Amino acid sequence: MQPNTLLDAILDEAGISHAGLAAHVNQAGRARGLSLRYEHTAVARWLKGQRPRGQVPDLICEVLAARLQRHVTLDDIGLGVPGEPAAPHTGSLSGFVERATALWRSDQQQRPHLLGAPALTGTPAVMPVWEWENPPEDVDVSRGGRHRVTAGDLEMLRSARTHYEQMYRKAGGIATRARIVGFLNSEAAPLLRGSYTDETGRQVHRATGGLVAVAGICAYDSDAHGLAQRYFHQALRLAKASGDQGLGAYVIALLVNQSLFMREYRQSVAFAEAALRAAGKQITPALASDLYAMQAKAYAHLGDGTSALSCIRRAEQSAERIRRGYEPDETGYVQPGLVNVQVAEALLSLGEIAAAGEHAAAAVDNPAHDRGRVHRLAMLSTIELRQGNADKAVVIAVQMAEQARGMESQRLRDRLRAVREHLVRSGSAGTAEAAELIDGALRVPL
Repeated sequence: MQPNTLLDAILDEAGISHAGLAAHVNQAGRARGLSLRYEHTAVARWLKGQRPRGQVPDLICEVLAARLQRHVTLDDIGLGVPGEPAAPHTGSLSGFVERATALWRSDQQQRPHLLGAPALTGTPAVMPVWEWENPPEDVDVSRGGRHRVTAGDLEMLRSARTHYEQMYRKAGGIATRARIVGFLNSEAAPLLRGSYTDETGRQVHRATGGLVAVAGICAYDSDAHGLAQRYFHQALRLAKASGDQGLGAYVIALLVNQSLFMREYRQSVAFAEAALRAAGKQITPALASDLYAMQAKAYAHLGDGTSALSCIRRAEQSAERIRRGYEPDETGYVQPGLVNVQVAEALLSLGEIAAAGEHAAAAVDNPAHDRGRVHRLAMLSTIELRQGNADKAVVIAVQMAEQARGMESQRLRDRLRAVREHLVRSGSAGTAEAAELIDGALRVPL
């Protein structure tokens, strides 16, 4: 089940509590001769995605329409009948915007049913990628709203994406997420609902898509995987509306990374192939190198060494063609050494420890932003231990723990815990000091 963010948002707009809605529904039911005894717990279940039985969805619409003094449909409250075509506006871009902004609102209010939502699997996880890759396209994305979107508004959205991405790299996704979600609600949502021509509208959707992607990254970094996935799917829809296939391919790269983390290796391969195929010439060397490197990791986990090595070669060839200044802002994360650490991980999974060590050392020798450096040091420390170089591993682990100070990130904590476990398991002299340093970093609750 998916959380019903539309119902959550409209309840908030109407100013009705869970207990209040239950009481009003019971009262409306009595007027129809129904004996209903709903309580706030039932409303909580509806918000988690459970569909009310019988006439109750219609009663909810009736209660909310009276409160808001406007017509409210089943689609407006996220309870359109399964299997039946939705109302025309629901499948449109404007309908998507309303659903997206409802999610942002629920996230800002830290609704527990949303934050704890599990990630989608199977067809629901794949369909947004398929819909991005295939027709129909958005012929006209113009809109008539209250606020006319200006060039200054667009520049603000682009600057915000850069700002929050840098904050994420330095402070981690947990610290950054509330800030970017607040910005989406206060600044981006009114602009999406604003007034713009088709040309300006495509720029609005592109700029917002870049921001939403960073919100997804922060949710992923916070272990809110279902929420992260929904942000990535939103960013993909916004990319389609913008007409920028390269942006869509970047978003799919984020989905590939999440699929790897969730050990959905075949899905990782398929998503990367979709991005490379659909983006075509719009895909840049930096993005192509990352997609091929992640495919290599997926194939390595699947035990397909031939395909993994083929992807490694393609990743390295693409990396050689990267030209700074010719890449979009979103691919700035593909810094020198990134492909090396990805390849090191793939080679380690294949048992090629010496070759993995060479790539990990090369990755650490290249400058990286704070967050990337923690990952690179973690990989090198792990490989040094595997090669029997405990003293080197300890020195590198100490550097890693010190570099991670001040960052609030579940993914970095995963790295720290894994390195600590490897150090302790080795039983080598000197590992206790590094393990204690890592323990100190992990003691502070997030």
